[in-house]
Amino acid sequence: MRASAAPTPPRLTRADGSPVRVLVVDDEAQLAELLSMALRYEGWQVETAGSGADAVRVARELRPDAVVLDIMLPDLDGLEVLRRLRADDPEIPVLFLTARDAVEDRVAGLTAGGDDYVTKPFSLEEVVARCRALMRRTAVVASGTSSVLAVGDLTLDEDAHEVRRGGEEITLTATEFELLRYLMRNPRRVLSKTQILDRVWHYDFGGQANVVELYVSYLRKKIDAGREPMIHTVRGAGYVLKPPAG
Repeated sequence: MRASAAPTPPRLTRADGSPVRVLVVDDEAQLAELLSMALRYEGWQVETAGSGADAVRVARELRPDAVVLDIMLPDLDGLEVLRRLRADDPEIPVLFLTARDAVEDRVAGLTAGGDDYVTKPFSLEEVVARCRALMRRTAVVASGTSSVLAVGDLTLDEDAHEVRRGGEEITLTATEFELLRYLMRNPRRVLSKTQILDRVWHYDFGGQANVVELYVSYLRKKIDAGREPMIHTVRGAGYVLKPPAG
């Protein structure tokens, strides 16, 4: 059996070429681990903390390039953690996570100096994308490669959110775009429904594998209609995207 293709190399690194460093702060251990896995998949170095006090301590040791920070923690709240982090590093980008979505909570987080805000539940892809955007915006990283993914005659521009096949533009919904991006980052690699759910839908979606089948069918109608198919079903294993034969 041929080995699967190597994953796409990370596009963002520190200025010296070393991996980007991210601190994930959340007292929900399962969520913190899922976020860490998604961020490590980007090739980044990730550390976690389950309390505000731990977050401040780990940040001083790690000197992260970005922090993903839950606003509700068992000791210090996220706003106080942010104040302490900014006392050590005034420029550090911070993405707030919260289960609360009231306008006053958003205003409080951003007024306190948070750079962005995501309300639970969220998709792992969204958090990764926002972290990437924060680090680019604050110029803490260098871009290693183009933002355009290409497999055969199919291209996806991650920054412009544009998809083309054979030069023809294809309009996708946000979820279809994230699904296609995941497939294109792993060309010729069979991805299980569970893997796709974890990466494209938020962490507590409920394991409804039929939603994957549904969105794969949507993508096929847009990507493969009237063309040589690129999205294939591997019975009992999952889905794979590969360039047309010949």
